[in-house]
This record gives sequence, C-alpha cells and structure tokens, in this order.
Amino acid sequence: MDAYRQIVLASRPTGTPNLGNFRLEAGPMPVPAGGQLLLLTKYLSLDPYMRGRMNDAKSYAMPVELGHVMEGEVVAEILESTHPRYRQGELVLGKIGWRTHAAVAAEDVRRIETGGNSSTTALGVLGMPGFTAYSGMKVIGRPKVGETVVVAAASGPVGSLVGQLARIAGARAVGIAGGAEKCAYVRGELRFDAAIDHRAGSLSRALAAVCPDGIDVYFENVGGPIWDAALPLLNRYARVPVCGLIAHYNDARPADGSRVAETMLTVLRRSVLIQGFINTEFAADHFDNFLKELSPRIQSGDIRYREDITDGLEAAPGAFIDMLAGRNFGKVLVRVS
Repeated sequence: MDAYRQIVLASRPTGTPNLGNFRLEAGPMPVPAGGQLLLLTKYLSLDPYMRGRMNDAKSYAMPVELGHVMEGEVVAEILESTHPRYRQGELVLGKIGWRTHAAVAAEDVRRIETGGNSSTTALGVLGMPGFTAYSGMKVIGRPKVGETVVVAAASGPVGSLVGQLARIAGARAVGIAGGAEKCAYVRGELRFDAAIDHRAGSLSRALAAVCPDGIDVYFENVGGPIWDAALPLLNRYARVPVCGLIAHYNDARPADGSRVAETMLTVLRRSVLIQGFINTEFAADHFDNFLKELSPRIQSGDIRYREDITDGLEAAPGAFIDMLAGRNFGKVLVRVS
C-alpha cells in the first residue's frame, strides 16, 4: 500500500468547483535530502483564497498548475530531520499543500508559536485568518470608542475576530451571518452587539435598523448584496479594509460593473477610505505584536473562536466546496493524521 497521498488540481472549475476538479494520488514516501525535514501533516487549513488559485488568472500569487498539488498551509510533525535546528517530533507550520507527507527545506517551515493554545490555532485565530483580521483593523480600520464596526461572515475565522477586536477597542460590533444558529453564536458566544441573518431577507432594512448612526468601519470579506446594503450607510471618513470577496469567487465571468459608479460617488462624497490588503504586507511590522497581544486573551477565553474539523485528506475537496457555499461553522480544518 502506498504511504504517501496528495490531492492535485485535476481541472479548472467554471463557476462553483466540483469534486471532479480534484484528484487523489498516491505514491512512495518522500525521502529528505541534506538539510531537509520529512513532515507528516496533522492538520490542513482550508481557506477561501484557494478558490482563486484554481483559476488561470493574474493575481497577487501564481495559480496552481494542472496536475500539481493544491496549495495550503498545514500543522505538521517532523518525522525525520537532517537539519541541526530541528528535531524529530517537533510541530511546525508550513505551506506544503494538500498532502499527507512532504520533504521540505528547513527554511520553508517555522516553529508553532501559540502561547500555550492548541496547535490548531496556528492555522486559525493565531494564524493567517486571525492576522488578517488584526492587521486590517489595526492598520486600516482603526476603530474608535463609540464607532460602529460591521463585518460579514461574522461566525468565520476572520469575521469573528474582527468583531471581538472592535469590542476591545470600545466600538459597537455588528455581525452578518447565514442562519439563526450562527447569529445566535455571534451574539451570545462572541458577544457582538447585534447580528443579522442575511438569509432572512430585507438585509438593507435590517442593517440600517441596527446601525442608526451609520457605519464607521466596514470590514469587507464578502461583497455582493452585503456590500450593497452597507454602502449607503457608510459615514463620512468611514474606513473599509478589503481582504476578500467570497461572494464573487465562483463568478464564471467578471461582474458587469453596474454598481461601480454608485460606489465611487459614495467614496468621493463621504471621503471613504477603501484599501485592499494582503495580510503578509503587514507581517514584518505587526505579526509579533499580534501573537503577543492575542495569545493570552485566547488562553484566558477573552477572545473566543470555533473550529470546523473534517477527518481524512480525501474529505478535503468536499469540505472546501462546503466552505465556499457557507455550510461550515468556524475555521475549516482537515485532520489528516
């Protein structure tokens, strides 16, 4: 029986991905060369940005080539080390993709720093999603006491932290989520000031009702109808950090741009700051402080998070498709071993 397995991009999706776009392959165990580590994947992170990597389109990162392993970050155990800085049994973080094992250079991984929290937090609230929320709020959003912060996908790994950071800053946190269960979690467990179910209809009226003084920070990670509802409520000098547009990731063709004029007029008339960002742009200046500030708050329960874990590498494509459709509840992880 082959010991090594990986999932590759079999074909490029048109619109929503399906299971046929992925292929499970098996082969002999990788052998580490000098200075390399043999890794066993413990947990694989599934994230919305991966949908963009499936397209053959120009972006801030190269697409996954057909027949190549799907991109992704993992928590992995070192099975064998040929590098003096690492030893067998240590846990590391690395971008080795959707695979059970990998032989990689020691420079391509880093030790997990979670301040005593679970190793899985290195892929979620203390990893890329958490730092996306932290850096977007700290550098662009900059919430002030008494302001109103709105975020969609509020039960997810980015949105959930955005709202909690807003509350810590003394601002009102308004979350938008899909379904009564998620909204109850956002209000109760995460302690947002208000939560709106975007599936319940009348989103624009519902959002206006809970934002009587308008919106000062709208953290954009969805787009679509939620952006349409938030746009008229943006206050003068509102800030809009843009980290994603998940509502459009499965678009088969570009939007027709019919709302561009309205958006730009609002930006002009209200002096709105809209800034797109990739979290790595802020890592050098802010990542160490992010870990230092959030690790103890997570350990104490002051900041809360939720994980949605699926078992088995072969289940990753289905879990990924479910995530894009909003059927997950929390940070999506695959327990590989």
